[in-house]
Parts: sequence; structure tokens; C-alpha cells
Amino acid sequence: MRKNFMAILAMAFISTTIISCGNETTTEETVVTEATQDTVAATTATTTDIVDIAVGSPDHTTLVAALNAAGLVETLKGAGPFTVFAPTNAAFNALPAGTVDGLLVPEKKADLTKILTYHVVAGSVKAADLTDGQKVKTLQGEELTVAIKDGKVSINGANVTAADLAGTNGVIHVIDAVLMPKK
Repeated sequence: MRKNFMAILAMAFISTTIISCGNETTTEETVVTEATQDTVAATTATTTDIVDIAVGSPDHTTLVAALNAAGLVETLKGAGPFTVFAPTNAAFNALPAGTVDGLLVPEKKADLTKILTYHVVAGSVKAADLTDGQKVKTLQGEELTVAIKDGKVSINGANVTAADLAGTNGVIHVIDAVLMPKK
């Protein structure tokens, strides 16, 4: 019975949203307690990788489109593990007008890849593993700086709005800004 309940809970959760981050097109609001989020994450982790998690989130359609345009989907479906700091659609929308569209063209694939790999760290880094002032090296080659203040985590100034979304090949931390590499 408990197994059936968990499966139903997971399916209901996945069918509505992975995380509700205030997407304007969402008409329902999903309320998820920490215990429920942990249970669903543990249940879905056995069947979904980090790309599947992003694809299942209505708040990450721009990220998914960018991953496709950069040709990174297969890489991030690989064994990993990976830690992805995943900007929301709102984060991409906050960039200057035309930035996203300009990066999605084939001629800008190298630039887009550089930006996206700046959001990925090798290994599965859970929120509890992060410390204030810690530097983590990205797949792009540069480092991100972790800040923790009053229990809230930020990465290079972007706030982590949802943490530890676990998949079979890593973990996603949702962030509220797009991180831009210096190089």
C-alpha cells in the first residue's frame, strides 16, 4: 500500500510540476512540503536523470532548449555524476532582450556551450556539502563561489531556490539567475 501511495504521489507530483517557481503560465500552485519533496525526489531518482528532471519542469523550458541547441543533452544524460545549477525561465528572461535568441543560433553554439557548462560541476554536490566561501570548478573551467548567509545558499550571487533534486546521474539546484563566465 505504501509503495502504491508513493508511486501515485510521485506521478501526481511529476504531472503537475517538479518545482513551482511562480511561472506565469501555471494556473495551479503546487504546495510541497520538505518531506514530500524528499520522498518524491528519492522515488523519482530511480528512474530519471537530471535532464529528465529539467524536461519535466515547466520552469526550465528555456534551459532545456539551450541544452538541445548546444548539443549537451546526451552528455548530461551520461553516467556523471553531475551537479547542475539550473536557471529558471524567469532567470533567462531577465537577461537583456535578444540575448537568449542570439545564443540559440547555430553560429553561437560555442558561446552557448561555454555558458551552460559554467552551470555544471563534476560530481554530485548536495546542498549540505557546500560551505560559505567554497569554490567549485565548473566543466567550463572557471570556478563558482558559494555563499551561505542566514541558511540561504547562493552561487556567484544567484540564489538557490530549490536544492537537491536528485536524479540517477546527479543533482540539480534551481537558481534565480543565469551565471555568466568571465572568459
